Amino acid sequence: MWPLHVLVNKLLGTDELDDEQSDENHWSLVEFFSFRQSVMNGNYDTALLPRSYFVDVPHIHQLRTWDCGLYCVLMALRTLGIKNCNIQELDKLCCTTSIWTVDLAYLLQKFAVNFSYFTVTLGANPKFSAEIFYKEQLPNDSARVDTLFQKAMDAGISIECRSISGEQLSLLILSGKYIAIALVDQYTLSRSWLEDCCVSSLCNGSFSYTGHYVVISGYDAVRDEFEIRDPASSRKLERITSRCLEKARKSFGTDEDLLLVISGRWNAKYFNLPPYSYALFLILKPLVHIVRDYVIVSVCIETEYARGEKELDEDSR
Repeated sequence: MWPLHVLVNKLLGTDELDDEQSDENHWSLVEFFSFRQSVMNGNYDTALLPRSYFVDVPHIHQLRTWDCGLYCVLMALRTLGIKNCNIQELDKLCCTTSIWTVDLAYLLQKFAVNFSYFTVTLGANPKFSAEIFYKEQLPNDSARVDTLFQKAMDAGISIECRSISGEQLSLLILSGKYIAIALVDQYTLSRSWLEDCCVSSLCNGSFSYTGHYVVISGYDAVRDEFEIRDPASSRKLERITSRCLEKARKSFGTDEDLLLVISGRWNAKYFNLPPYSYALFLILKPLVHIVRDYVIVSVCIETEYARGEKELDEDSR
């Protein structure tokens, strides 16, 4: 009897597409989440990964001061081969100019994108009320944002309340299977970059937090640098040190928000299917999420069981 995720593939007709993929790019759903769990637990063999990997994410320059998050979503969609949308449609779907990461998560979900949402705070953080960036909008946004968090599970959005370290992020990016949308402090990002260029004298002064979104598209382990797409920049790509990115995305005001988007076959291939298959996928996607959660739990149990068996063997010796 076929496993449930294989049965879903059969119903969608995507097993034929899988045959067209090379062995190098062919990861099963189990392998995706087994790899991610190993990285999160700190027991993945880094020797199995390349020294550098970069995803070709098309750079799109933002036109307004508040829509960086929408443009990051658009860049992610373009990377997945989803071209049947534009910034105007995303703007219309979002229905607000005060963009929070949870808004971006709902946008990705509307396009059936497979992703994980990490944050250290579930809901609008009341501690941000003193920040100039949040002061005006937070009183109006709190109820709306909290409601989106409360309804996320019913909407098929999985939110994990945890911090992702720079090392974990680098391993996930090096796998070639992920890109990420990160909330950063724009001032800290630019200041840290200037400091890395040995012009710290230009960074004197005190500036408040400024929220900004960037796409993380690659990592070079030799230089310890991440490649990003910054919608506010005129440059197609930028390289920043891991120290710089870590400082910017963990600044007070970000809640360390991170949207980890699967960039491989578990996303893009569905959008090349006939309309009936894509519609069926949208209907079955909640079931796919259940399968995913089951896989994650199973992998955790197997990992802990194997670890326990190993410890018993060592003790018996």
